[in-house]
Amino acid sequence: MLERFGHGGDLLTAQELYGMGADRFLDFSANMNPLGPPPCVADVLRRYADSIGHYPDPVVRGLRLKLANHHSVEEDNILVGNGAAELIDLVVRLLKPAVTVITAPCFNEYGDASRKIGSEVRLLQLKADHQFRLTEELVLQMLSRLRDEGKKASETLWFLGSPNNPTGQLIEPEVVKLLLHEGETVAVDEAFMDFVENENRWSLLEEAASSERLIVIRSMTKFYAIPGIRLGYLVGGSAFVQALGELQIPWSVNSLAQQIGEVVLEDREYHEKTRTWLQTERPWFTEQLSSMGLTVFEGSVNYVLFEIPERFGWTSIQLQQALGKRGILLRDASGYKGLNGAYCRSAVRFRGDHIRLLHELEELLLQGAK
Repeated sequence: MLERFGHGGDLLTAQELYGMGADRFLDFSANMNPLGPPPCVADVLRRYADSIGHYPDPVVRGLRLKLANHHSVEEDNILVGNGAAELIDLVVRLLKPAVTVITAPCFNEYGDASRKIGSEVRLLQLKADHQFRLTEELVLQMLSRLRDEGKKASETLWFLGSPNNPTGQLIEPEVVKLLLHEGETVAVDEAFMDFVENENRWSLLEEAASSERLIVIRSMTKFYAIPGIRLGYLVGGSAFVQALGELQIPWSVNSLAQQIGEVVLEDREYHEKTRTWLQTERPWFTEQLSSMGLTVFEGSVNYVLFEIPERFGWTSIQLQQALGKRGILLRDASGYKGLNGAYCRSAVRFRGDHIRLLHELEELLLQGAK
């Protein structure tokens, strides 16, 4: 199983499973920007030897200032963390919700972090025939069930992804505002929001800075292709951010991550190049997948969820294994609650990469599972 440790992009596990060097795989299992890190990252790495002998700034002042200016919020509203995963864990540990509501499917870390502190996890099943959208109707149904059971808003946390992983669907801001109006506390994971065209129409980051019950989490590793350094940040009310900071371990964010975070924010050319690539490549890629008879779901980001129709005779794990033996890594999406063994997730990459994947997929689908 490629997702042995719960995530895509595990090249060492792929090497063990498929018997070829880790550097030989074409990786569609991890949702990284295929442009690679911005050129300024290499400049930081070359200079880093001069500062590695010093402790990192424990409160990440330089990066927080740049993030505050980037998003037009105050520095006191920002907490920088060792990747979004640390921030997810901190939020749950601080709030200690009796009940955590998550969608199915969604990023597994929300539920995992909640279970670790003894929270009861409730699944709100999204529907394939509605393109896995979170609607007001579904939210109101869950609210009604919680109220009928005597669950109070003060003891419930809603942990949502927008864009959601693995579906790529965005949540209408009005749906989150409905929850806030009902007195609920909501954490929104916007790890992939940088990829979204017209992100200001969808993001709730600025609203979170002035709210006591809305938290927004962002990742810097996906868009800037720097997962090895682990870097993310959170925006919320200043008192909440201060309380989270007191719970965070000292020097959680190393100095290399801080320096890289500061410089990548300033590379506007990289931002535009990424958006241009995605606006061209995603529609083409999804059209090709659909033309092969796969059921492709709507999305707005750098990954695609698709379903293998039963007539092909393949399960997602079988297809993943067959492609792995051919040097291509695909995400088996059956590990996400709410999805069965017919679902796969693929990163969006470059045209040549897509052509290779599509060629291998077509050949496998035509010959059928063995």
